[in-house]
Amino acid sequence: MSHPWKEISLNDYEQHMRLASVGQLQALNTMMKSQLEAYPARTAMILGIAGGNGLEHVQTGQYDTVYGVDINEVYLKAAAERHPRLWGILQCLCLDLAREADRLPRADLVIADLLIEYIGFGAFRDVIRYAAPSWVSCIIQINTDETGWVSDSPYLHVFDRLNEVHHPMEANRLTAVMKEAGFGEIFREPFPLPNHKQLLRLDYRKNS
Repeated sequence: MSHPWKEISLNDYEQHMRLASVGQLQALNTMMKSQLEAYPARTAMILGIAGGNGLEHVQTGQYDTVYGVDINEVYLKAAAERHPRLWGILQCLCLDLAREADRLPRADLVIADLLIEYIGFGAFRDVIRYAAPSWVSCIIQINTDETGWVSDSPYLHVFDRLNEVHHPMEANRLTAVMKEAGFGEIFREPFPLPNHKQLLRLDYRKNS
């Protein structure tokens, strides 16, 4: 059986994420702009890039290379087609990060937004080891006791199989894992969502 993320259409994913009751596509776009502008990196790696939400914030001359990594080849094709001005800068890599972290190139900045939930802390530590960044910027979802980790919507059952690969997230646990990898937390900022959840941005810098 194929990986669950290969069976979810990009349209279903994005329509769910942009619903007013969910609001995550819009929030992630706003937050990625800040992530891309935060550090003096020349190469960036965006993990779980999907259809390229946020790539419009890459400014001319800002980066020499932006790696877009995803397990779904259809998502990557859409990301490249939607952002033709990034030709020669955007390099799309179709990889299963839980199994193929050793195939990653190096990058100054790694951005992992709603990605660690689907590969787990151990695999993410491997990703960081092979990508060898100076900065890492992550966004994780913080749920309440009253809400499931997938927000209710007409598209809810599209995501049923994600239970197979989902890992619970906890901010201090992520910071502990990054500390083991040689990184210190330098930034933490919550972003409230309309359904009582929140996105939490956590940034880390390589210890000198």
